Amino acid sequence: MKKETSESSMLADPALLDKIDKLFACNVGEHIALPQLVVVGDQSSGKSSVLEGLTQLPFPRDSGLCTRFATQIIFRRDRGLSTRKVSASIIPASDSDVDRAARLRTWHTESIDTLEPSRFSKVMQEVHELMGVAENSALSTFSKDVLRLEICGPEEDHLSVIDVPGIFKNTTPGLTSKSDIAVVREMVEGYMKNPRSIMLTVVPANVDIATQEIIEMAREYDAEGERTIGVLTKPDLVDKGAEDKVLDLVVGNKLFLRHGWTIVRNLNQQELTDGNTDRDEAEEAFSQKAPWNTIAKDKFGVKSLKSRLQETVTENARREFPSVRSEISKRLKEAKNSLKALGNERETPEQQVGFLLDIMNKFQEITSQALSTSYGENDIFDEHVDLRLATRVVTRDTAFAEDLERYGHEYNFDTSVKKTPDSSDANSTTAPSDESEDVNEFHTRKTGSMPELEDVVTEQTWESVPSDNDIYEWLKQLYQSSRGFEIGTFNTSLLATSMKKQSAKWSNFAKGYISDVITIVHGFIVKTLEIVCVDRRVFNNLLSIMMDNLLDKYQRALTQVDFLLHVERNQAPKTLNHYFNENLQRCRQERQRCKLESKVINDNYGGEVVRLEDLTVLNHMSNSEYTVQDIHDILESYYKVARKRFVDNICMQAADYYLVTGPETPTKLFSSSLVNKLSNDELGDIAGEDASTVRRRINLKKTISELEEGRRILF
Repeated sequence: MKKETSESSMLADPALLDKIDKLFACNVGEHIALPQLVVVGDQSSGKSSVLEGLTQLPFPRDSGLCTRFATQIIFRRDRGLSTRKVSASIIPASDSDVDRAARLRTWHTESIDTLEPSRFSKVMQEVHELMGVAENSALSTFSKDVLRLEICGPEEDHLSVIDVPGIFKNTTPGLTSKSDIAVVREMVEGYMKNPRSIMLTVVPANVDIATQEIIEMAREYDAEGERTIGVLTKPDLVDKGAEDKVLDLVVGNKLFLRHGWTIVRNLNQQELTDGNTDRDEAEEAFSQKAPWNTIAKDKFGVKSLKSRLQETVTENARREFPSVRSEISKRLKEAKNSLKALGNERETPEQQVGFLLDIMNKFQEITSQALSTSYGENDIFDEHVDLRLATRVVTRDTAFAEDLERYGHEYNFDTSVKKTPDSSDANSTTAPSDESEDVNEFHTRKTGSMPELEDVVTEQTWESVPSDNDIYEWLKQLYQSSRGFEIGTFNTSLLATSMKKQSAKWSNFAKGYISDVITIVHGFIVKTLEIVCVDRRVFNNLLSIMMDNLLDKYQRALTQVDFLLHVERNQAPKTLNHYFNENLQRCRQERQRCKLESKVINDNYGGEVVRLEDLTVLNHMSNSEYTVQDIHDILESYYKVARKRFVDNICMQAADYYLVTGPETPTKLFSSSLVNKLSNDELGDIAGEDASTVRRRINLKKTISELEEGRRILF
């Protein structure tokens, strides 16, 4: 058949269109939306006849097999060819396995140039078998694979269209099922929702067009009609008197579309049966009949449609090309980052060891930064403030010291004795009155518990504020219940007894503190390990094999707390700290000063003197009262020294040495020695990739390969 060259073909950009088609061929369309022209309609719309008119290929109509997958049809002008050349290949679906994809990609044929219906039908049957779609119920009814037809010749216009299966509502016994209705609709919608798709919407002119399902779908994804081209088929079947409604559509009075409507008259069933009717001549003859002869030439016939499609496709490609190029680069970067996040491949024991050592190095690097407060070296400390390990531990240290100072004693010491500025202690052993009035109980833990630590750490406890009851009365009872044959003094065991009672709350405070530090350290280990292990299964496996050893190290810290509590509370009081004697002497002096203050006389030189006879006021006490008062002062002086010593020892030994900075802390457990001790089977169980990770790695590699090919095409 003689072909005419349309002037609109000069508007085409062959190089640009060729690049877009190559992007489809290398599967880039699975990763980003590509500019495309997609032909949509229902199974009775005449869509296949429109395609046949555009391609001059005899699409088989008998079994409907040609509509069971998408078909990309590419027209290219090649002045180097003397005749038309038609070749076919298959683009595998993105979810095809490697072997199937390779098998489909190797299929190729260039032997359908004769355009004989029998030959083309045979090729289509072969394609169906390769894709695995057939009427046989054992095979799939529809395929996500794409048949690629490339039509080259000296007179071809540059154009590319994608034909998708026609939508339908009723099933055909032996051919389609109810589930196929949803499958086809989903496939068609996948192409229509692409914002870079131009939709060639085919509807028969002899029906109520406004109610057609394909029109409703087009409106859903293109409400303004900006990327929809309307094609009206079967004008020869329009009832007399109904032609005006069709003409109103074409001139744009109804259902406005930016790219307008075109009428195409295909061969009817009788003409197809006769087989001697020229399609284009019959269409031209029909266009001369009233009222169809009133339609503008550029809105009637398959030739006009092809010119309009060529112009629209080229315009769409030019407009979208810059953003396509940018999106490919962005998507490629994301895919590479995702693949990098998976780490190196982990098939062999050597690869698995390397993978774990890499995780270990990252873990220890973050740990080192956290302990040295080098938070500025890693953004992770801004994203996860709870990883600031040193800061959190020091904050808890301070809270422990303050709590023990304010609330750690059972009875408040006597504050009635006036103290000089020199004798004031920064760490008072009396709870502030304002707090004691408002708060009767307070908890000894500041950090929430973690389920895996329930068997190690202590539970939350509540302690009351120190008692304001007369401490002398309590000490008097202790003294009187433990007096021996001492003269003017008291049994040394009384200090140990009173100290144990006065420090009864130390146990809960210390264990609450060490439990919080354990929780802080464990939370740091878990969070850091989770961050450096992108594979959740590896994280769970590593934590599982480390958990027993971690619990053992936590238990050592608790054991040290028990040891220090025993030393301070069960051993005989002892100190070489000179502050004990200084505090005791200062306390006695202040007590004397307080008693003599009312007897002070100012001399002529601005000094203060006391008469010798007035010193008798110091002796107006019974032996028992004096002893109890002395016990109070000794207990207060010793308690202050012991409390500070205890706080330092708990923080330095139990917490810092066993949990934070010592040579065998929990954070040092994940080391190269741990990795090197693992057997090959253990390595595989811990670091080997699971099936989902393997699939993800394969898919990412495939995506990167296709996008890189796309970049080479574009750049």
